[in-house]
Amino acid sequence: MSQAQFNTQLTDQIKVSDEAVKQLLALTESEDGVNGVRIFVSGGGCGGMSYGMTFVDQPTEFDTTLEKDGLKVHVDAVALGFLEGVEIDYQTEGANASFVFKNVFANTSSGGSCGGCGSAGGGGCG
Repeated sequence: MSQAQFNTQLTDQIKVSDEAVKQLLALTESEDGVNGVRIFVSGGGCGGMSYGMTFVDQPTEFDTTLEKDGLKVHVDAVALGFLEGVEIDYQTEGANASFVFKNVFANTSSGGSCGGCGSAGGGGCG
């Protein structure tokens, strides 16, 4: 029995705005040994699922990777099933600036109104 080919490159399943790329590149370049960021999902909160980002030094064999303007965004195959269609943006409102996940969990029945960079114990993304 042959094993199906695992697609390790993301194209349009996840979108990252130019401003979010700029901010994430600045964060990853300031850390030693960082290869990119990982977007993850975890159970609990907000209808059962939450999400976040963390720095990674290397992708795993189960990751798919989006490369944009030098930034590498890693997502494992399970998380991608929940995050497909998400748009990551960086917004500034007054003195507050944060990464915003739009359309998260759009393809599932779970809620998607919470989370963000560093939530769910992911830490480290500003």
